[in-house]
Amino acid sequence: MFPILIFCDGATSGNPGPSGWGAIVVLPRGEVRELGGREANSTNNRMEMTGALEALRSIRSEPGPVSIYTDSTYVIRGITQWIWGWRSRGWKTAEGKEVANSELWKALAAELAQRGKENPVDWRYVRGHVGVPGNERVDAIAVEFSKGRRPRLYSGPLLGYEVPVHDIPENTDLPDQKPIEKKEKIAAYSYLSEIGGIAERHADWASCEKRVKGRSGARFKKAMSEEEEKKILSAWGIPASKVRG
Repeated sequence: MFPILIFCDGATSGNPGPSGWGAIVVLPRGEVRELGGREANSTNNRMEMTGALEALRSIRSEPGPVSIYTDSTYVIRGITQWIWGWRSRGWKTAEGKEVANSELWKALAAELAQRGKENPVDWRYVRGHVGVPGNERVDAIAVEFSKGRRPRLYSGPLLGYEVPVHDIPENTDLPDQKPIEKKEKIAAYSYLSEIGGIAERHADWASCEKRVKGRSGARFKKAMSEEEEKKILSAWGIPASKVRG
């Protein structure tokens, strides 16, 4: 059995700003529906999610497997990977913050649950703006809505649809997630403190903090180089030769 084919996308004029979403639904019996909509002020991520959500809502009465193509790694990773951790933590991130767009994630999850295991949904990735016909068309629909214009949306037989929607790249795997690069921690050159006109140089923050903590009028500063240390002391009006430590 051929799957129901969906392309979806979102666009914003500013992020956040006037926004639009677009979707194409191709049914196995040879019917095509174009969908789209607008929000006065939203974000690109929300529109990407809305495109997928509205497409799924439109096929509630259509049984069978579904293949959804989107250029949003945020949507795919969110609904297939991240959502399980969010749920287990009461819709909180690993850092304890509220999950962004949680109401849309819950709505998407509800649509998938309603379809059940007998009508599975497969999420596939296509790169945006590389000439994939279905992706280009939903992008155009979303952009038109975001600009306050209503494009003509096709609804009719696949044979009469001018977009070669089945021209899909062979590789639709989700790209590897780039690891977060950790910046190398550079040690400070020195820590400076000043109380009552007397300045001290410290090798670490702990000793600097110990001297200034609770002392009225105390000043302190971290220097990343000898040159920066001189500038700090000059601003305090203290010669480098007078610094203790």
